[in-house]
Amino acid sequence: MLPRITPYPIPTGPANKVDWRPDPSRAALLVHDMQNYFLAPFGTADQALMARVIDNIAMLRKQAHNVGVPVFFSAQPGGQSLSERGLLQDFWGDGPPPDEQALAIVDALTPGDGDIRLTKRRYSAFVGTPLADQLGGRDQLIITGVYAHIGVLATALDAFMRDIQPFVVADAVADFSPAHHRDALRHVAERCGVVATTAEIADAL
Repeated sequence: MLPRITPYPIPTGPANKVDWRPDPSRAALLVHDMQNYFLAPFGTADQALMARVIDNIAMLRKQAHNVGVPVFFSAQPGGQSLSERGLLQDFWGDGPPPDEQALAIVDALTPGDGDIRLTKRRYSAFVGTPLADQLGGRDQLIITGVYAHIGVLATALDAFMRDIQPFVVADAVADFSPAHHRDALRHVAERCGVVATTAEIADAL
């Protein structure tokens, strides 16, 4: 039930309402749902939009590793039961199949030994996962991945309501359309966090 996604230019972020800045001693990086199942609607991994997003996430992960910022990967399990799916079933159907390749994180971002994996079943990466506890007191979350107006936005809002400053990386997230992408960035900038580019986040770290 995922739509086919037409490539689009990544929109620029709106003006931020707050001037928060990532701090390596306070921040963690989240790579949200970059599984082959969720990337399939974009076409091949070398398609321009997704290639850029993957490259930017890889750059941020490398920078995070260099400065001691923990890196989290969220991923949904395959073949979930109706009780596991809950209300998601009504909107998105069965979700990811029990297929190893479909469930895998895209090859260019395969989690390393030091990365932390989270199994999630809801939009927010905090719901039903140990993310909040595993942050270990860090109060900033840099969010990348797909889809901007669904799980990325839900996670940013959830972080904000837990007094964790969210940073959504405008050119390291992707969405169903440029309008969805822009709307998600605007919502974050106006209501719950900071929108920044990969270069800005990397520089701050």
